[in-house]
Amino acid sequence: MADQKIEQCSSEIDDHEENRKKKKDVTEDPETFSCMLQPCPADSDPNYIGIRRLLLFRKAQSGVLRRKDWRCNGKGYAAYRNFIDRPDNWLNSQIPSRTSTPGTSGRWISSPSQLSLALEAESWAGSRDIRESQSQTLSHAVSFAASSTDFEHPRRKAEPAYSFVGMHCIFDECKSMVTVIKFGHMSSDILAYGATDGTITVCTVSEPPSIMKKLTGHSKDVTDFDFSLNNQYIASSSLDKTVRVWDIPNGLCIRVIYGVTSQLCIRFHPVNNNFLTIGNANREVSVFNFSTGRLISKIVVDSEVPALDYDHTGQFIFCGDAQGSIYSVKVNSHQGTLSRTHRTRSISKQKSEFTTIQYRTFSLMTQGPVLLSLTRDGTLFFFSVSLELQGYLTLRCSLKLAPRLHSIRASFCPLLSLEKGEYIVIGSEDAAVYFYDLTRPQNTCVNKLQGHGYPVIAVAWNHGENLLASSDFGGTVIVWKREKTKQKR
Repeated sequence: MADQKIEQCSSEIDDHEENRKKKKDVTEDPETFSCMLQPCPADSDPNYIGIRRLLLFRKAQSGVLRRKDWRCNGKGYAAYRNFIDRPDNWLNSQIPSRTSTPGTSGRWISSPSQLSLALEAESWAGSRDIRESQSQTLSHAVSFAASSTDFEHPRRKAEPAYSFVGMHCIFDECKSMVTVIKFGHMSSDILAYGATDGTITVCTVSEPPSIMKKLTGHSKDVTDFDFSLNNQYIASSSLDKTVRVWDIPNGLCIRVIYGVTSQLCIRFHPVNNNFLTIGNANREVSVFNFSTGRLISKIVVDSEVPALDYDHTGQFIFCGDAQGSIYSVKVNSHQGTLSRTHRTRSISKQKSEFTTIQYRTFSLMTQGPVLLSLTRDGTLFFFSVSLELQGYLTLRCSLKLAPRLHSIRASFCPLLSLEKGEYIVIGSEDAAVYFYDLTRPQNTCVNKLQGHGYPVIAVAWNHGENLLASSDFGGTVIVWKREKTKQKR
């Protein structure tokens, strides 16, 4: 009897192990698991964004394994995209699915769904001067107009300059929304990102990618941060009303500057790193001494300041407020004193706060310095900058996208000698990264990257401009590797 009971127990254990292995095999097979998740009624939409996010995000063990394969440019991502791209009646249809091999096209896109088109519907606003008195002298400014019929798919022929060969690496240990992401100053290797849990994570993207330091100290959302010139320090601002200075090699907070309101944006002076410039919710733009933490100078504007940036000489700060106005502020590089010079008002009837203010020293379109700005309502403005006229801004063109629910950021794309357009990259609520050419009235979207499972919040290029980092609402950071292009002489 004892032997029979032992044999029966052993048989039950073996059956249990066999059933467990079968279940494990089913979840580890991406095609089978995708079929389990994907309902197949006759009227189902394979591009439905909820299904896409469910497949691409880690809802089971197979998702985790596939995300690891993406880092090595494995077959997991292509398998998911091929499955999603199948027609409605793919079980009975002879129509082959479109290929989306990361190593060839670099585009990884399918036909947008109705929801995707609604989120990214774009129209062009005519380019005109900020001041009517100078409109006649700028007849060479770009001018476009678009109607509701200009909603477009990304062009089938990929732009060689902004094609990508795959995902270089993924950081997904953060469980909160990553609000800001930046590469180190003049660095192609150091990457840092701040999140709503108050942490700043410093990583290296060289092989093998790894996390160097995790800086903890803020009690609320990290709104912005900036690297010092030597990448030894990070200065960060937060909704907890403090500004903190971090020693990166030691992972320590070496200074705290306390305020009376939320600190929204921060920059080191590009020439004199002993100056820290901060914009806050109390309508103030302030300059602090980095070494002592003491206030040097401040000015008050008409609304809170969520975004700012320096010009390359450090003589001017461009500050965007919550009412759609941009202020040009002159800076004394030796003393740190501030003085307002110009104010550029929004041409939009609905005043919206700025989420991005970014300066560039040169543009092929204007043959001079330019400024990119993005507002919460989805409007991109492209200005030429006259440093000789105390930082005066002239609107060259604008692009109207769908309004953003989150504070999504945009960035200039790398400036290439053979590219005559003005390219920008921006995140989106539909979990994709979009590339736009501001100089085209039609076919404005030149590329689209998919891989995130949540709305994409921030984007950043490294110094070598071969890597693009993007972060999302779920805390995932993806570093994309750009395809190398041969420059013709």
